[in-house]
Amino acid sequence: MSSFMAILVGLFVGLVILLVSNPGQAIRGFLAILLGGFVDMKNLGQVFYFATPIILTGLSFGFANKTGLFNIGGAGQFIIGAYAAVYVGVKWGFLPGHAHWIVALAAALLAGALWGLVPGVLKAFYNVNEVIACIMMNYIGMYMVNFLVVKTIFDSLRNQSMRVASTAVLPKAGLDKLFFTGNSSSSVNIGIFIAVLAGVVIYIVLDKTKFGYELKACGYNRNAAQYAGINEKRSIVMSMAIAGALSGLGGALLYLAGAGKSIEVVDVLAIEGFNGIPVALLGLSHPLGILLSGIFVAHLTVGGFNMQLYDFVPQVIDIIIAVIIYFSAFALVLKGFIQSFFKKGDEPSGDEKTIFPDIDIPEKGGDVS
Repeated sequence: MSSFMAILVGLFVGLVILLVSNPGQAIRGFLAILLGGFVDMKNLGQVFYFATPIILTGLSFGFANKTGLFNIGGAGQFIIGAYAAVYVGVKWGFLPGHAHWIVALAAALLAGALWGLVPGVLKAFYNVNEVIACIMMNYIGMYMVNFLVVKTIFDSLRNQSMRVASTAVLPKAGLDKLFFTGNSSSSVNIGIFIAVLAGVVIYIVLDKTKFGYELKACGYNRNAAQYAGINEKRSIVMSMAIAGALSGLGGALLYLAGAGKSIEVVDVLAIEGFNGIPVALLGLSHPLGILLSGIFVAHLTVGGFNMQLYDFVPQVIDIIIAVIIYFSAFALVLKGFIQSFFKKGDEPSGDEKTIFPDIDIPEKGGDVS
């Protein structure tokens, strides 16, 4: 409910901005935002295309958050995974058929996991704050990929990486024919299915396995988990490695989509790594919630593109998403405050609560057996 109310507030703020900037076209522009991908089949396919990478980076942030870690290193993990996938896609043309794109995805998973492993090891064994370590790894990853692209797979005419081989492009599986309008089709491919599968797998791991329980236990209370016999250092390292693998996979799914996108040699962090954070927050870090919020944010993104037809800039969508995230966090804080306020009247007082927090203590003279 807090997320739903935050969405309504964000859309209302967006409408106000449109009314102030261009009153004559405000209603049409706002309807373009609401319709988003529902304009036609091609736009609907574009929603799934834009949702694919941010679902993976959202899962990356949400997974680490569930285990008590703040993975702000999605940008570095994303671009490292993207480079590994593109390198395999360009240089490993000897791989047969479908094995090519599968190996490219596997390379991205491994590269992202290794990049996430570094902050995890620093946090687990040297108590280095993972936020600082992840931020540094973002910039190291960006500059290292720029260097590696120039040295290995550089297209000097376009100032970006070479195009991957056709065998490394993700299969369309008929989605290009399904999401088709007029003479053009969308860029959607099986990447959306992989993203959904990743969300289901992460949900099962966190909620249905002993391994996931141990990870969440460390997130709730590391000292209590250690006292219970859980290896908290291993949990921290594994959590960051898995989070990194998810972001790396997101990078591969974007650059192997066959939409003409290549790695540009620029000193700019991958925005997809940061866009996953609001997706995770809006989905309350729940894997299934992240899937829905990723599709919703992509729906707004497509609406932002359509809104330009009415002389509005697409940055309005960024403002709307920012307001949604702000009010989502504010609603959770308010909810916690209200709950704690009403809970105070029901709590036992004095030494009884301190010594026996979970035991109903009988009155004096009663049966204490």
